[in-house]
Amino acid sequence: MRGHDPNQPRIFSYVSLEDRIPADHPLRAIRPLVDEVLRSLSRRFDTLYAHTGRPSIPPERLLRALLLQLFYSIRSERLLVEQLDYNLLFRWFVGLEMDEEVFNHAVFSKNRQRLLNQEVAGEFFGRVVELARPYLSDEHFTVDGTLIEAWASQKSFRPKQDPDGDGRDFRDQRRSNQTHESTTDAEARLYRKGQGQEARLAYLGHVLVENRQGLIVDAMATRADGTAEADAALLMAYRWQRGQWRKVTLAADRAYDRRDLVESLRAMGVVVHAAQKRHGSALDGRTTRHASYQLSQRRRPLVERVFGWLKWVAGLKRVKLRGLAKVSWLVKFAAAAYNLWRLPKLQAQAA
Repeated sequence: MRGHDPNQPRIFSYVSLEDRIPADHPLRAIRPLVDEVLRSLSRRFDTLYAHTGRPSIPPERLLRALLLQLFYSIRSERLLVEQLDYNLLFRWFVGLEMDEEVFNHAVFSKNRQRLLNQEVAGEFFGRVVELARPYLSDEHFTVDGTLIEAWASQKSFRPKQDPDGDGRDFRDQRRSNQTHESTTDAEARLYRKGQGQEARLAYLGHVLVENRQGLIVDAMATRADGTAEADAALLMAYRWQRGQWRKVTLAADRAYDRRDLVESLRAMGVVVHAAQKRHGSALDGRTTRHASYQLSQRRRPLVERVFGWLKWVAGLKRVKLRGLAKVSWLVKFAAAAYNLWRLPKLQAQAA
């Protein structure tokens, strides 16, 4: 018998939004973790808003929506708000009722700018790391950095003395960060990650990953220059090692095999397990003869999985924000999103 195709829509729906989400959907396991983190930040949110005036978008809903943008590689906040209007899964995760009006995309962006900064993103990331602590190694880590393309074109990189000039024809011109600056993003730097690669206007993103599960324990963004990776490694190692009595190991690639960096980390109680340079290595047999060094090198590729997710899923390959402060909070928040995506699987394995 042929089914009937009614053209008249129903006025009422008797199936709740909660019942429409599959019980085994990945977001079901992530939502309780996000809610726990947001409850712990409630007092912090109270200090960011006035007690009178028009109510804003609830910060909890705003942060859940931003997590969806990273999880599902949504390229813009306008498209995110559009999907919130018709995507029932997104409505459920953010906390919107089925017939509740969705906020305007411009209002959403304005509220996000007021709420989310490096401090809030850092606190959110820190609470996520606390949730993940039972699954973290407290002794063995890996550090690395990656290029994050800035939201600025090569044509915007113009001489500081003549910023109004035409930047389209720069063939055969010698350009450097000392003499030129981007008119679109003045904090972006022309940088080349390796030999034979194209120099791009970019920032550098850095992560500190523990070697047991590959979770991120620290993340930051810096201007792109020759010492940024070493400086970021020192800072992140210090923040994690501070207050601990035991030594930790830090795996890294050859770029971190620098004598000044190795000596500074050793003074902090960090044993450097960097890949050795062929000539002039700061490491010798006292470090490389141990089985822990070989194990660190085998676990080091875990950080590449992290960068793959951050750049191709969370959209950090080329950020759509300008300025180091905005790029920094995005890197921190994306690192928290990565850990939240991984945590339910680790909890299921441990159960």
